Amino acid sequence: MAAAANLPDGAGQDGCRPPRRQLIGFLENLPNCVIAMEACATGHHWGREIQALGHEVRLIPPIYVKPFVKRQKNDANDAEAISEAAARPTMRFVQVKTADDQAQASLFRSRALLVGQRTQLLNALRGHLAEYGLVAPAGAAKVEPMVRSLNAASEDLPLAIHLLAKSFLAQITALSDAIAKLERHLKSRAKSNAVTRRLQTMPGIGPMTAVAIDAFAPPPTTFRSGRDFAAWVGLVPRQHSTGGKSRLGRVSKMGQQDIRRLLIIGAMAVVRWAVRKGPRPGSWLEGMLARKPKMLVAIALANKMARSLWAMLKNEEDYRVPAMA
Repeated sequence: MAAAANLPDGAGQDGCRPPRRQLIGFLENLPNCVIAMEACATGHHWGREIQALGHEVRLIPPIYVKPFVKRQKNDANDAEAISEAAARPTMRFVQVKTADDQAQASLFRSRALLVGQRTQLLNALRGHLAEYGLVAPAGAAKVEPMVRSLNAASEDLPLAIHLLAKSFLAQITALSDAIAKLERHLKSRAKSNAVTRRLQTMPGIGPMTAVAIDAFAPPPTTFRSGRDFAAWVGLVPRQHSTGGKSRLGRVSKMGQQDIRRLLIIGAMAVVRWAVRKGPRPGSWLEGMLARKPKMLVAIALANKMARSLWAMLKNEEDYRVPAMA
């Protein structure tokens, strides 16, 4: 087994190891073997390159490598820890993503970045205008009323604030156009992909959530059960159990945050709809809403949705309404 790590471009000048650009040439001369690496930012790119040479690639989450690092952290100890971790029979590995999957993930996260930037600009503009008595409603959908209020009070505002507001609005418009373009691309993929169409048959799962699951989640065969998938997403309680006593805390939030956030948003939408229209009589949701707060019910529902999504992916089936108890 060979343990490979990301090499800086300047490495090798002291004769200790080759620079990064020589890594592929070095691996080409090796017989087919197992190449273990930490699942870092460039791990999937190197995984695809190394797999093309005929080697088996094992990507390991850094948190699973850390317990094997002996005392001081350096390159030699890191390589030894990666080799030790990769040899464990119960170790969990990250599947190497395809270039298309990584591209979809980049689009999804780029959209989230642009949405955050637009929200920052909107909040900053609302704060500046509030100093002059112009209270604007929150949200990206309320830009037009903000512009009308700004135009109506243009004579009472200082010139500097008027120019500042125009600059902010121009940036907000540009970001909204970029977000709309990315959303059109992601929604078209959600329509054209059989997996994402199947996922959207579940209530609370929209195009963005379906694309996120398709882009970020590993194959369903990676998990033994839907509970394991829900734990990977981070929708299970944190455990601190010992001596046969189970101690469960809050939701761990240790998993894939993009999918977890969207599942909770979708579950909250289902809960609000049930509160407004009334849940099905005798359903699990009706019983939970009668006993628990809405946010807690949404987290529990997101957990159930994650387990059902795993079953849908594994069995290649559309969503089916659960039978009444």
